[in-house]
Order: sequence, then structure tokens, then C-alpha cells
Amino acid sequence: MTTALAPARVTTSPLVQLRDVVLLSKPRLSTLVMITCGGGMWLAPGDISPARAVLAVLATAAVVGAANALNCFMERDLDARMRRTRDRPLPAGRLDPLVAIGLGVFVPTLAIPVLALVAGPLTALLAVVALLSYVLVYTPLKRRSPLALFVGAVPGAIPPAMGWTAVTGRLDAGALALFAVLFAWQLPHFLAVSLYLEDDYARAGLPVFARAHGEPATRRAIFATSVLLVAVSFLPLAAGVIGRGYGIAAAVLGAGLLAHAGLGLRGRGAWARGFFLATLAYLTALFAVLAVFR
Repeated sequence: MTTALAPARVTTSPLVQLRDVVLLSKPRLSTLVMITCGGGMWLAPGDISPARAVLAVLATAAVVGAANALNCFMERDLDARMRRTRDRPLPAGRLDPLVAIGLGVFVPTLAIPVLALVAGPLTALLAVVALLSYVLVYTPLKRRSPLALFVGAVPGAIPPAMGWTAVTGRLDAGALALFAVLFAWQLPHFLAVSLYLEDDYARAGLPVFARAHGEPATRRAIFATSVLLVAVSFLPLAAGVIGRGYGIAAAVLGAGLLAHAGLGLRGRGAWARGFFLATLAYLTALFAVLAVFR
């Protein structure tokens, strides 16, 4: 058994242990999920009470946090090999791996019934699909194939559809348009990650896209998926979710993103990390525009 699988337990204070339990949920990712789920609610036609909306968003975040905890358990050996992740609670030995299993199993048994009660059975079903596809399909596939990128984009794109169905009770064109935007956004975003963290992924032996296909092919894939993202960003307009002003703003944001992606066809060095940050800014701005032109 390797040290990564059974690290020496590090004695920490209760406050540090509590912080580490929270870190198992990957708070930044969970926060993004809360924002996109809330955005789906805001854009959906119809009404939902503030209390139900808050409970639905929190329950969604709880399910995602549980999936992340199970992911931390399953990838603790990989995390121990990478500079970016080796200080996480499990590989660093600050928490027992059983804590992650307990959170990953116990939390959804509470959160999913809550979702069914306050947001409806369809929303709860989407939460189950997101949880199982992330833990049972994406996480093991990540060790074997760069195609995990496309599989992992599915659970990542489900939260805005959950927000939509919590209000409407339907998985209609509006919900699918929001799903498509989030799905397409993750492709250039995580391709850029695979490029600028390629050395770290090599230490873990993960066959991410950049390692499997090389830097030039990855840069071309980033540009191609950015074109796809900009095209897909107009689907909410076509689905009647948003007003016409959104189309102008989406075109301006898309032109900026494509210009940045185009630089990557020639440039080297720190471009990939800069583009990764640009995709975060793009998504934030796009959802802000969606909220304004609702």
C-alpha cells in the first residue's frame, strides 16, 4: 500500500478539521453550481417562493459537495502526486478517508428527498443523474481516457437545468438551452486547464487531452470548442428565454473570447492559463447579461 493511500494521520485542531471537511466539497466549484442553479431559477418562467428557492439551491450544492467528497476519496492517490492537490485533506493525511465516504453517502440521502419536496421529482432525478455520472462514470474514466472531458461536462451542465425545472417542473427548450451553454463552456475551459497544468497531470499519469494529443492539437481544440461555445450561447435567445438585447451582448463577449482563443493558435508560454481565466470571466459576464435581459 502506498503512502498516498494510507498517509500518516496529522493531528489538527477541531477548527482545522472542520475547514478540511468543507474543503472536501470543493467550495469554489460548489459556489459556481449554486450560481448557475440560481440563474436557471431566475430565467425560468413562473414563480417559486424565496424559501423553496433557497432550499433547492442549498440542497443542490449539498449533492454536488457530496459528489466532490467521493471524488476526493477516489482520487486521493492521484492528488498526492500533483503539486496543485497534494495539500488537500486526504492526501495530506489531515482527515480519515472514511470521512469523505460518510459525507458522500449520507448527505445525498438527505438532500435528494429535500429537492424532491421543494423543487419536484424531476429536479431530484437530475440531481441523481449528476451525482452518479460524476462519481461512477467520469471519475474512473478520467484515469483511462481524455474522453472523460466530455463525460464530466454533463454533470457540470445539469445545475442550471435543475434550477429551471424547480420553477417549471419541465425539461423543455429553455432548460436544454442552459444545459447546452454550460456543457459547451466546460470544453475550452478544461482543455486550457489540461494544457497549463500538463506537467502536474503527467506526475499523476492522467491521460488528459493535452498529454494524449499534444500542445498544438490542444490549442486547435480550444479554438474549435470556443467557436462551438459562442454559437451555443445564442440558444437561449432562440428558445425564447431571453430578450434581443442579450444577442448583442453575447456577440460582443463571444468576439472577445474568440480573439483570445485565436492568440493560442500562435502563442506559447502563459497563454493557456490566461485563457482559462478568460473563460471564467466570460461565463460570469454571460450569466450577468442573461440576468439583466431576462
